Amino acid sequence: MSTLTVHNIDDLIKSQLEINAIKHNCSIDEEVCHILKQALFPTERQTKLGSYLHQQIIELTGGVELELPERSLPRPSPDFSEHAE
Repeated sequence: MSTLTVHNIDDLIKSQLEINAIKHNCSIDEEVCHILKQALFPTERQTKLGSYLHQQIIELTGGVELELPERSLPRPSPDFSEHAE
């Protein structure tokens, strides 16, 4: 891992980083790394598995239009009246 030093950070920003780190139960360094990852790689945090797989399939196939089969009427419900006493 590399080390990054940032100078002239506003006190309000530093305070908010400390608050966020406490909320997330981590160090300020970890909080800053998390924020930087979210800012630099936004699709990684926004894409859920289903959306990711959908996107991969679209890219591989170019998208496919499927014909939907005709719907049939539902079967009739059973008649239990002859067994009722």
